[in-house]
Amino acid sequence: MHHVTSEPRNQIQFYCLDQLVEPDSFVRIIDFFVDSIDLKSFGFKHVTLKSEGRPPIHPAQLLKLYIYGYRYGVRSSRKLEREARLNIEARWLLGEIVPSNKTIANFRKDNAEQFRAIFRKFVFLLKELDLIEGKTIAIDSFKVRAQNSLKNNYNQGKIDRHLDYIDTRIREYENALDQSDSEEEKAELAEKLKIQKVRKSKYEGLESQLKATGKEQISTTDRDAQSVVLYRHITQVGYNVQASVDAKNYSQPVGASVGDRHTNN
Repeated sequence: MHHVTSEPRNQIQFYCLDQLVEPDSFVRIIDFFVDSIDLKSFGFKHVTLKSEGRPPIHPAQLLKLYIYGYRYGVRSSRKLEREARLNIEARWLLGEIVPSNKTIANFRKDNAEQFRAIFRKFVFLLKELDLIEGKTIAIDSFKVRAQNSLKNNYNQGKIDRHLDYIDTRIREYENALDQSDSEEEKAELAEKLKIQKVRKSKYEGLESQLKATGKEQISTTDRDAQSVVLYRHITQVGYNVQASVDAKNYSQPVGASVGDRHTNN
């Protein structure tokens, strides 16, 4: 008796991507749904293009990826990019297009209201296909950590504390620079002063972003994440995920809330 042997990794293989996806796979429903609707009527941007400039990824492809992510619990733009690169079903759904995490995140940000309308229509389609009943739905919420750390999450109070500290250090260095007679010491103080001014510029930029978004918090790594209490008063940056399950087929209607941003209908 021998162990089951694996195929050589460097062996050339020919395959059809469509044959690797099950006929009843949920991604086929996503593909059918998005291809059957008029995205322009929902107000999605870049559906029609100008004659000049670099061609963008069609919004239908990005919408398919987002619906896929909501269905299978893939929330962050970086993880969605990884799914598009490595997951067979996601690769089939996007036709081997691999959008960057920035493109994915910007698409969600630029089409927030359009997403709400699309999810309502998608839930209606699931009811028409008898995949959900839509009468009895169990809803629960849970919190998950994001890739963004507390260190890279800011609110106005935190920014103010940093700016106050930096302003104090700048005044100290400026006073010391005025009183110093040593050229070597002056050069050292001037370098420290330069560093503090660069830091101040950084936090002033964060303050401007915070005011521009109108939010109470801003996360620099995962911009959709917020500071939440996970358990026992321990605060981390993450998401408040609200999941719903239909009582008939125990399926989850797409549109579960993440970070209190979406609601089921």
